Amino acid sequence: MSTYLSQVWQLLRNYVRDISLQEMPKTTSVETKVGLSFGKSIKVNKSAKFAQGNLQEDLWFQRLQESLEKWTISKSNLTYKIGDRISGPLLSELCLRVCNRQMHEEIYDLLGNGALKLEIVNQIMELVVTSQKIHPEVLFLRLEDFYRRWCQGKFIDATPDDNLPQKTKLKLATQNIAIGLRQVDIYTGLNVLILLLELHRYAQEQDELKEKITFYPSAQPDTDNFFTSQLLRIINYSDAIDIGNFSSIVGQFLKGGNFRSAYLGDANLTGADFSGADLSLAYLGDANLTGVNFIGANLSGANFGDANLSGANLSGANLSGADLSSTNLSGTNLSCANLSRADLNRADLSSTNLSSTNLSHADLSRADLSSTNLNRADLSNAILFGANLSEANLSNVNLNHADLCRADLSGADLSHAILNGTNLSDTILFSTNLSDAILMAADLSYAKLNGAKLNNAKLNGAMFLGADLSGVDLSRVSLNEADLSGVILSEADLSGADLTDAILFGTDFSYANLNSANLSGSNLSGAILNGANLSHSNLSYAILSGADLSDANMEKMTWGRKQQWEGVRGLKTAVNVPEALKEELGLN
Repeated sequence: MSTYLSQVWQLLRNYVRDISLQEMPKTTSVETKVGLSFGKSIKVNKSAKFAQGNLQEDLWFQRLQESLEKWTISKSNLTYKIGDRISGPLLSELCLRVCNRQMHEEIYDLLGNGALKLEIVNQIMELVVTSQKIHPEVLFLRLEDFYRRWCQGKFIDATPDDNLPQKTKLKLATQNIAIGLRQVDIYTGLNVLILLLELHRYAQEQDELKEKITFYPSAQPDTDNFFTSQLLRIINYSDAIDIGNFSSIVGQFLKGGNFRSAYLGDANLTGADFSGADLSLAYLGDANLTGVNFIGANLSGANFGDANLSGANLSGANLSGADLSSTNLSGTNLSCANLSRADLNRADLSSTNLSSTNLSHADLSRADLSSTNLNRADLSNAILFGANLSEANLSNVNLNHADLCRADLSGADLSHAILNGTNLSDTILFSTNLSDAILMAADLSYAKLNGAKLNNAKLNGAMFLGADLSGVDLSRVSLNEADLSGVILSEADLSGADLTDAILFGTDFSYANLNSANLSGSNLSGAILNGANLSHSNLSYAILSGADLSDANMEKMTWGRKQQWEGVRGLKTAVNVPEALKEELGLN
């Protein structure tokens, strides 16, 4: 009995070796589509049992294992160490047991009827890493040679006698597997590409292999050809069958890949995984990159002009010097990314996560940053001319010496932000929260600050020429040596504010709350203080010539012994004037 079963098993094994595998479904009845080792499906008869499907998958994998071993074994069983460098000429001298022609035929036979699934790829890589019979470097060199020939169309353009895609198609047809010629060719090439990407990723983590196994899917850039377009041609070729075909098959295996200087303009890479990949100096203009994973990727100097990156994850990515002008980045995650000196002119960054991102020296002119999270981001020396930052979270952000001229910051949160020397001229700051912000020497000329909160802010040396601060909360603000000449501060809350040595020439303080404010040494020439609350304020050594104090509350106000009151108007109608001052001015 055992001998009979052994003979049956051998016959079955030989049969499966000679034909491509047909995958079996789990249930019975009508014809359906299934996939065992492959992601894409093929049609089979649904009359078989599930156990047979498992058997076919095991047998297919066994065939693949045997082929992988044969492809790297020399004819003379010559042994060599992994650490030894194997060059092209040396590889040919080894007289490998399986010639190129036979290997290429086996590749089409094994990989031509569908896309490899992730779990199968993982099993293959585990086999490559653990098997003593498979030499990774030789396998890489042979697969890379096949990939190069495939990219050049050597197989599909061959004569009928040598056309491997056509032979595979006809072979599958005898098994009632309907598949197109291009499908066979595309599945085979993309599956080899997947294996090369996985070999590259594995080798880059091994000190003895990282310099020997380096894969460039789009070919290695050189001085003559700065951009390489090989990968773009593959993407377009693959998508000719079905839009998004390349991304759905290869997308999840692109992580850690080397795509430096690749030309990928207009490419459809939706949902691809480029995490940890090198795309420095690559061209991705007008590409569809929605939902792409770029976590930790090197994108320095890359060109993304007009690309769609909505929903992409770029956290921790290096985008220094990248061109992202007019790019759609809405809803993307850019937290902790490096965007220093990047070009984001007119980019859509609405609702984007830019927390702790480096945007120093970046160009964000007219960019849309509305409702964006920029908490603790570095925007020092950034250009934000005319940018939309309405409702954005800019708390604890560094905006030192940034240019925000004519930007819209209405409703934004800039609490605890640092804006030393920042240009905020003609900026819209309606209802903006600037509490506890540092704006030393900032330029707020002609800024619209209605309803803004500036309590506890430090505005030492700031300039407010022509700004409207009426009704603004400036309680406990530091404005010493600030220039507020001609500024409208009517009904503003300046209680406890520090205005020592400030320039307040012609400033409108009508009905403002200056309770406990320090105005010592300030220049209030021509200032309007009618109806203002000056109770407990300090006006020592302030210049008051031409100031209007009509109806002002001067209760418990402090003034200097040599205070000059000549030309001050409205003292007769001021209320709660200290008795000592009345006597001094002869108002009793």
